[in-house]
Amino acid sequence: MRKLGLHEIRKEYLEFFREKDHLVAPSFSLVPKNDKSLLLIGAGMAPLKPYFTGDAVPPHNRMVTCQKCIRTGDIENVGRTARHATFFEMLGNFSFGDYFKKEAVAWAWEFLTERLEIDPKDLWVSVYHEDDEAYNIWKDDIGVPEEKIVRLGKEDNFWELEVGPSGPCSEIYIDRGEAFGCGHEDCKPGCDCDRFLEVWNLVFTQFDKDEKGVYHPLSNPNIDTGMGLERIAAIMENVNTIFDIGAINDILRKAEEISGYKYGTDEGKDVSVRLITDHTRAMTFLVSDGVIPGNEGRGYVLRRLIRRAARHGKLLGIEEGFLHKMAGVVIDSWQVEYKELKENEVQIKKIIKAEEEKFQETINAGLSILEAYIKDMKNSSEEVFSGERAFKLYDTYGFPLELTEEILEERGIELNKEEFKVHMEDQRQRARSARSETDGGWGGNDDELTKGIKSEFKGYLKTSLKSKPLLLIKEGERVSLLSEGEQGHVILEETPFYGEQGGQVGDKGTLTWEGGKAKVLDTKLSQDGAPIHLVEILEGQLKEEMEVFAQVDDDLRDSTRRNHSATHLLHKALREVLGNHVNQAGSLVMPNRLRFDFTHFEGISKDNLKKIEELVNHQILKGLPVITREQSLKEAQEQGVTGLFDEKYGETVRVVSMGDYSQELCGGTHVSNTGQIGLFKIVSEAGIASGTRRIEALTGINVYLYLNHMEEELDQVASLIKANRQNLKDRAKGLIEESKEKDREISRLKDRLSANIADEILAQAKDVKGVRLITHISSDLDMNGLRNLGDELKSRLGSGVVVLGSTGGDKVSLVAMATKDVTALGVHSGNIVKAVAQATGGSGGGRPEMAQAGGKDKSKLPEAMESVEKILSGQIK
Repeated sequence: MRKLGLHEIRKEYLEFFREKDHLVAPSFSLVPKNDKSLLLIGAGMAPLKPYFTGDAVPPHNRMVTCQKCIRTGDIENVGRTARHATFFEMLGNFSFGDYFKKEAVAWAWEFLTERLEIDPKDLWVSVYHEDDEAYNIWKDDIGVPEEKIVRLGKEDNFWELEVGPSGPCSEIYIDRGEAFGCGHEDCKPGCDCDRFLEVWNLVFTQFDKDEKGVYHPLSNPNIDTGMGLERIAAIMENVNTIFDIGAINDILRKAEEISGYKYGTDEGKDVSVRLITDHTRAMTFLVSDGVIPGNEGRGYVLRRLIRRAARHGKLLGIEEGFLHKMAGVVIDSWQVEYKELKENEVQIKKIIKAEEEKFQETINAGLSILEAYIKDMKNSSEEVFSGERAFKLYDTYGFPLELTEEILEERGIELNKEEFKVHMEDQRQRARSARSETDGGWGGNDDELTKGIKSEFKGYLKTSLKSKPLLLIKEGERVSLLSEGEQGHVILEETPFYGEQGGQVGDKGTLTWEGGKAKVLDTKLSQDGAPIHLVEILEGQLKEEMEVFAQVDDDLRDSTRRNHSATHLLHKALREVLGNHVNQAGSLVMPNRLRFDFTHFEGISKDNLKKIEELVNHQILKGLPVITREQSLKEAQEQGVTGLFDEKYGETVRVVSMGDYSQELCGGTHVSNTGQIGLFKIVSEAGIASGTRRIEALTGINVYLYLNHMEEELDQVASLIKANRQNLKDRAKGLIEESKEKDREISRLKDRLSANIADEILAQAKDVKGVRLITHISSDLDMNGLRNLGDELKSRLGSGVVVLGSTGGDKVSLVAMATKDVTALGVHSGNIVKAVAQATGGSGGGRPEMAQAGGKDKSKLPEAMESVEKILSGQIK
């Protein structure tokens, strides 16, 4: 058997099948393309599914890949066992109606026995119990002894979906020896013991299963094989687990280095090391493939991985963010096959670091509250953790339910999940009620009344036309007419009014008829997609089937068009400047402004905002033609058109192109040339949810009005500080310097005050096991003042410990200091101040000689300071 590492095996496999006339395709992204049935890619064949089903033509009828995969079904077991993994690589060779069983079996055997030089005596195979063809190939063509060919049933050796392609399997096993077995004489593949390790699964897709469960032979059967790279690497490196494989072990050693813990000395901590090792690989590849942490879908998978790994880092004693450093090991090692890791290195590390830092804030608060709950349970002899408490942790403090479950399980405490679900459902009901109360009167009975009524939208090409009312509604009831002074809802046979959808607000305007006029206050869509006009009758009576002239407010429509087209340019510019992980998360397009929500992991710097704004304006000044075309959804996807493909689209979609710069699916109204947008100005950028940012911007005349307003503000500021526009900057600098000098003078006065009160504080020093201790609470010092007072007391004390607290600011400030001679006795300022901070709902720490921290609850500071004497006593050796 050759001694090959993980990266070498991958290379050998791909090269072997290249020699067999297979197209070597790079791994597809972990994010499925055009497949709503999958959250993440979890098998080698998953990205190739269209080729197997006939929905797409493969680039070659023989292909080979090493596919990145993520599976989270057994995430609770990752780390607890040495074999479960979240991320893995799947080697696979595929035939689309070309070769079949004979070649697949022969090449698998050749690769294992000749290329990898595995002894044939160590190999066993299994076949589907009815597949005599595969059995005979193994026996007669390959020469495997009959006693080493095992027939197994459908559960083990048949692959199928509910409907569609299916077929028998043949699996190849490594015999690891009697030491791994159960000791039974008939021990063989299919046994529950660990002796026989399956390394390669050959799937012979030869049937098409119909809805009645009948298997119809395929005229062109396919081959789909899968071999876990990590599993075969463990065999080739002669190690017991995937965590002992050289490349993966390098990640594990980095966890050892950062934590200072030696793997293999404590089983509980070994679990944490393995989990961190596995999750680091998974998170690195997910971020590289454009996933960012979020609260839903694949973003939530990533967030959960990062948070689990960060929490297990804490169990190893790692206090600072470390996962981005771990990711560096993965990038350096795996870039031999996945060059995009190195290209995306800065972004990968930034995203992981940002999420870990956010979680540190959550976990510190949540853990202390959870610990308090557990303590209360023990005091009252409770055995089940209430769902109400778990919900409060989740809803109020952002503490993940999975983390609560995990910690409770470690403590042997049961969680009332049913009660948690009840509270979650109550919250959803409250949210639904809130939405229905603020729906503007567009819900209720109208849905039933408008059902099945069709109206043709003509507003892409026209802003006015003649039409007839098909339906009139007043206060939830169908009526035959609406009279002057009344409000109601109207559906027209044809309409130029755009109904609110896709983030674009509905049109406003007028309906006029002989002897009457109505104001269109808003336009929305019925459940069947018909525009519904909210109208107020100004003159006369509006009746069904009478001819009306519908006129959209052109000024409002034009402003809305400018803003909508600008969002497309903005989306493209964001991806160019920030990266391809940016995706639209929502939008609001109004006449006076636009709002664009997008996925991103951190705030945008001023320089990058400026670049984005300049890019958009550059495309506006180019005067790019804006062209709209209708095409099939499949064509749009194949052409790489940007769109929210998770949304429900029909077979035909509308694609809006702006020159060669932007292509997006969109049902909204747009300018005909980007030059009509005029000008684009970003007025704000902020985070609205974890992993989601929002930009608000203006276009056209609204930019001009905004700049005029800013000039007025500038003149007012100049007047306030007695300056003019020309010397405004210098005048402001002067005022700031004056203020700083006054702050310095105040600080000097505080320092003198500190020195004056030092004598009084020193007189209160206590003796704790021969170490002098000073504790003091101030009501007016900030952190800088505390440090200065601490330095003064420590200097005059000569030998001992000083712990100071202050309630002078918005929160509790804490400082602890110790002289070098007492740190030699085991005194650690960082641990002292950390304990005091936690007692006040805060956090912090530092070195043995000096540390500082912050707290939240000022009322708990006196009690917390009283505990210092006991903490110090416990530290002194």
